[in-house]
Amino acid sequence: VAGADSGLLIENATVRQPLPGKTVSAGYFTFTNSTAQPIQIVAARSRWFGKAELHQHQMVDGMMKMEAIKHINVAAGATIHLQPGGLHLMLFRPVQPLELGQHIPLEIVLSSGETLTTDAVVTRIPKQ
Repeated sequence: VAGADSGLLIENATVRQPLPGKTVSAGYFTFTNSTAQPIQIVAARSRWFGKAELHQHQMVDGMMKMEAIKHINVAAGATIHLQPGGLHLMLFRPVQPLELGQHIPLEIVLSSGETLTTDAVVTRIPKQ
């Protein structure tokens, strides 16, 4: 539970185990801003990955499109969910194989300059 003392809380963080032969994964978590000030998530990083980006899914011309974004706004007193089909992290080039149940450290960088660290559990990609 990262950042609870500051009024900023990260919970239920997960990272998907990449499909065999793939070098991309996704990360999800719940972020609560119980402060009186809005905040932005401006970056994510992990020493377990070569690169991390903030992403969203958006409907464009009747088609769902995924795109990188510069920040995620979190209003004062709000909770947001990074989840499949919405806001999420894209994690590229894992430095070693990810095993189910393993804990992966994630750093979430805020517009205030603060960095929150949480452990994400590696989970399986659901079968379609």
